[in-house]
Amino acid sequence: MSSTVGDQPPRRATLRDVAQLAGVSQSTTSRALSGEGYAGADVRERVLAAAETLGYVPHAMARSLRKQDSQTIGVLVSDLQNPFYADLAAGIADAARRAGYTMMLTDDQGSAEAEMHAAQAFVATRVAGVILTALSGDVVEYLLRQHVAVVEADRQFAAGRCDAVVIDNAGAARRMTEHLLELGHRRIALFVDETAWTTGNARSEGFREALTHGGVAWDDAFVVQAGWDAALARTAAIDVLARRDHPTAIFAVNNLLAEGVWRAASDLGLRIPEDLSLVSFDDSRWMSMVTPGITAVAQDAVAVGRAAVGRLLERLGDRGLPPQTEVVDAQVMARGSMAAPRRS
Repeated sequence: MSSTVGDQPPRRATLRDVAQLAGVSQSTTSRALSGEGYAGADVRERVLAAAETLGYVPHAMARSLRKQDSQTIGVLVSDLQNPFYADLAAGIADAARRAGYTMMLTDDQGSAEAEMHAAQAFVATRVAGVILTALSGDVVEYLLRQHVAVVEADRQFAAGRCDAVVIDNAGAARRMTEHLLELGHRRIALFVDETAWTTGNARSEGFREALTHGGVAWDDAFVVQAGWDAALARTAAIDVLARRDHPTAIFAVNNLLAEGVWRAASDLGLRIPEDLSLVSFDDSRWMSMVTPGITAVAQDAVAVGRAAVGRLLERLGDRGLPPQTEVVDAQVMARGSMAAPRRS
């Protein structure tokens, strides 16, 4: 129930309103609602009844400012339209709720400015800690200077400075590339989003390691940077596949690049896997819905989110612990998009 005065719009009930209805002081009301300090049983019952009647909700931010603590975890991700980040946030929300915390979620849409504004808002609202998929090390360093507990998820910029939970990017990429080599592929193109972050860099390194161990030379002409744009990847793949010495297999390091390559193959009338083997890092729902299905590295983003909360809670329990990086394994989902290269 909200309060009204004259023609003014309704307002939320305050602690003062509850105190007046219960017939006690505001300090007694505060003790009765929080359970901190003494309040007689009969007084507590009156206060709780008054709060329920008025629909009073305690001001969490004011409580945090008074006590210098919070039961809120700030979460900053890059793009909630990407299923990976949506699943990551879902895992964080689930683990946070079980631990008695709420989640304050922000999507920076890949903007460094928006990312920093979100970090500043987290500091202003006294969140207990922050879990983020950072765009650079700047936002992490800012939060650490503000003495905020930070856990990097998915990618890492401050190794040794704060905790992190990451996927075994290099190991999974190496295993995937080894599968292609075992089938006989030697002209394998790598479609990569970036190499400045630990994700793209580690996946590229895993790919390179597998080629080296397999006796295949690294060819810069077969490395295509197309960001996170399926349309750009589609155009780039058409160009690469139209070459006389076109690759017999393509490894896309994210699901959007894989989609672009898959569409390019269709545009050119190439059959998967008869004319082109296609594999992806980062599984997506569409990959199991097409025929043949696309072999992909499945990242359990929900598990990463839950592990990040566990790491944050451990940090909040003991600020003196050395920073730790937890590596989550990734599973290769074998479908039908790989085959031995067709003989010339």
